[in-house]
Amino acid sequence: MADAAAEMEEGGMVRTLKDLFAGAAGGIAQVLLGQPFDIVKVRLQTTTQYPNALVAAKTIYAQEGAMAFYKGTLTPLIGIGACVSVQFGAFHEARRRIEAYNTRKNPFSPSLSYGQYYLAGAFAGVANSVISGPIEHVRIRLQTQPHGAARLYNGPLDCVRKLSAHEGVLKGLYRGEAVTILREAQAYGVWFLAFEYMMNADALRNKIDRKEIPSYKIAFYGGLAGEALWLSSYPFDVVKSKMQSDGFGEKQKFKGMNDCFRQTFRAEGLRGFWKGIGPTLLRAMPVSAGTFAVVEMTMRAIS
Repeated sequence: MADAAAEMEEGGMVRTLKDLFAGAAGGIAQVLLGQPFDIVKVRLQTTTQYPNALVAAKTIYAQEGAMAFYKGTLTPLIGIGACVSVQFGAFHEARRRIEAYNTRKNPFSPSLSYGQYYLAGAFAGVANSVISGPIEHVRIRLQTQPHGAARLYNGPLDCVRKLSAHEGVLKGLYRGEAVTILREAQAYGVWFLAFEYMMNADALRNKIDRKEIPSYKIAFYGGLAGEALWLSSYPFDVVKSKMQSDGFGEKQKFKGMNDCFRQTFRAEGLRGFWKGIGPTLLRAMPVSAGTFAVVEMTMRAIS
């Protein structure tokens, strides 16, 4: 019995390591595909300088050059790889535990309900927020700082040091963490739910195993899941970006998450919570498609 338990534990560890590795590969693909769209989104969310995404992209290119679209890339390249690794590792670990719970209740039906898929995804999002909160804060500061000699930070590490110097790590580096947790739980609950629904429906419709679904379909379903992710969570993301680009001390405009929601609504109405949604949705399809395709293909290759 002890040997069997040890083998099961070892098998679970191997599966988790595979999930983490596949997620890291997907995360790197996600950053390289999505970073140019992301900087346009953040600029639209945090300033009133640009009337639309096209003008923002043209202005950034004209004033700062092509490499400006990859400002702050080092942080997400390292960090988002870790984030997506955590997302997939946490999701599949939660899924396995829910399956074990379902098996105890009904040995003939261990499969997850779609509500349980959402919960597993939300768990992955909350786990991910511990890493994504400070990583995205640093990225947003680097993306929104003045260009040239007036810049505030000399790179990611300098940004981390200066943010942490403002009221400590929790109030400085981890500013906006509450709304980050809300966004991540909703976003990844919907992301994994949508993808699993489409994959399961395809397998059932065509009477095939999930492993037989071709890569182009995996990419397409992943892309649609990315659209669902942002449509379901975007207002939280706007508030997060506003808080993480806000000043400190006397220059601080928002007292907290609720105050940021109130001020945004008073100043801009409901439209204020959807600024930048265009480039975000354009980015979501290829980024999410690439992430799921890379993760699924990696998992098949190492299984």
